[in-house]
Amino acid sequence: MKILLDECVTKRLRQHLPEHEVLTVSQMKWNGFRNGQLMAKAAAEQFDLLLTIDKNLRFQQNINKQDLIVVVIDSPSSKLEDILTLLPQFFIQLQTFEKRKAYIISQ
Repeated sequence: MKILLDECVTKRLRQHLPEHEVLTVSQMKWNGFRNGQLMAKAAAEQFDLLLTIDKNLRFQQNINKQDLIVVVIDSPSSKLEDILTLLPQFFIQLQTFEKRKAYIISQ
């Protein structure tokens, strides 16, 4: 699966997703793009999934317009340690995700 890590997600998460092609917004040189623009670019570049901790993204954007899965990690902070506590739940649900939908991973 081709995964894009949003700016608010630490790039150190990449090493914990070894079975996937994971790129960051910075690597793509998409820093500063608004969420709608970012989602459109990600879909155009054939990313399967946008991984973020931005809890408002699913309310601010019309997710079903882009051929992309949006996953919000409901982490108390952007620290890798906090995100990693939710990663097992992410892996459990990963095979059930559908494009044009948003999902929240929480405890």
